[in-house]
Amino acid sequence: MKTHLIIKLKKIGITLTGVLLVLGCQYEDKDLQVAEFSKTAEIFIDTPIGMGTNFYFPYGPDANNPPGSKFTAWTVDQTVSYKGNASMRFDVPNSDDPEGNFAGAIFRVDGAGRDLSGYDALTFWAKASQGVSISEFGFGEDFYPNKYITTLTNVSLGTAWAKYIIPIPDASKLVNEKGMFRYSAGSQGTNNKGYTFWIDELKFEKLGTIGNPRPKIMGGVDVIQQTYIGAKIELSTKDIPLTDTFNMASGLNQTVLVAPSYFTFLSSNTNVATVNELGVVSVIGIGTATITASLNNVVAIGSLKIDAGAAFVNAPNPSLPQLNVNSIYSNFYSGVTGLNPGIFAGPNTSNISIQTFGNNQHLSYQSIDYVGIGWTGTVNVSNKTMIHLDIQLKNTAASDLRIELKDFGPDNIDNNYGAGNDSAGGYILSYQLVQDNWVSIDIPLNQFTLSTGGGGSGLFNLNNLGFVIFVSNNGASFLVDNIYFY
Repeated sequence: MKTHLIIKLKKIGITLTGVLLVLGCQYEDKDLQVAEFSKTAEIFIDTPIGMGTNFYFPYGPDANNPPGSKFTAWTVDQTVSYKGNASMRFDVPNSDDPEGNFAGAIFRVDGAGRDLSGYDALTFWAKASQGVSISEFGFGEDFYPNKYITTLTNVSLGTAWAKYIIPIPDASKLVNEKGMFRYSAGSQGTNNKGYTFWIDELKFEKLGTIGNPRPKIMGGVDVIQQTYIGAKIELSTKDIPLTDTFNMASGLNQTVLVAPSYFTFLSSNTNVATVNELGVVSVIGIGTATITASLNNVVAIGSLKIDAGAAFVNAPNPSLPQLNVNSIYSNFYSGVTGLNPGIFAGPNTSNISIQTFGNNQHLSYQSIDYVGIGWTGTVNVSNKTMIHLDIQLKNTAASDLRIELKDFGPDNIDNNYGAGNDSAGGYILSYQLVQDNWVSIDIPLNQFTLSTGGGGSGLFNLNNLGFVIFVSNNGASFLVDNIYFY
């Protein structure tokens, strides 16, 4: 880490800035002091505030992915403002806009960052051309290293100006912050049609009215997870992020998503499991360890109890050529995009994780009643005859563990067995499973004939497969890898 110093040379009246601290050296000069970064609070007041401040747009589509952010979506509007003479205007594009299908960017200070330790919130005024929900507003993203990202999600904007407040989880961390603002907005909630929103008076403030923080890990639940030596477990995931909830002056609660680096993590047994600043747990020994956390000296709700066994062995490597396979989940094949291992899971959501061992990932399900694996779009497997999966049972409660496949029918829409002629069928896995051992299972697609709990009476479409589903009537725990059709 670079530490900037100011050394004052009194006798010749010269001030040197930006001097690097050399470790191991001692200085006796009493005038030596740590440089202070700018405490400028304002980000946009009629114009962007601060030299070297720029927007950066994450885009770069390829043949297999939709366009990214439309980098012309942001402008300065000289005719609309909450206060003063201008505002920031964001034109969210239609979903089929060839220049980009959403609006998203970060507002980053180049060079030295800002000292935000004296503030407790990022605030701004905003309105939209129609009632909309914006996916994300926040701060702390600077592309490297993104240590202190804080995000407010699903923000409702109306057509009248209103003030929005994003609490800072621990301002003492932000003494040299470059990520001033971030946003992501799409047209999913507006029938894929674009709209406009405006932001004005964007700045950090010390409100003094934000209180009672309640940080959470593991969704605020005390989770027990069976695992093994060599496993790595992320405490912050897309489905179960780290959060902090505050009481606001309005009397309402405000919850923000919080980067792991805000937290202080603790393992009750470092001979079994350690956890780093990024919230990644490394399992290094046999036994149990409980991972807890605190944020700004407040104990977080929720914990992860590790129950670790002997060293783990990954599932067998697939051997079929990529051209012969439609992959749903595997490190060895390219396949679907936007995979969600718990697209519907009900009370099981906190029991789902992606685990890593030896540079290979697998899905972990603990005490599952039902869970669906989903992805972007659908998969045509009409030219395939089999589905393969590797599965390892982790408990004895596995009677009637089933796998189900659901097809969205000719209209390619999930109609829940309505007019679209969706189909779904099930197959019993239980009798093939062996506890604590990988079992490779290959199932003919014409064997998915059992009726499903969701209302399917048998799989007869294969053109638009949308879900792979697991169902257990008594809380099976299991690992899954290499799900593919061939």
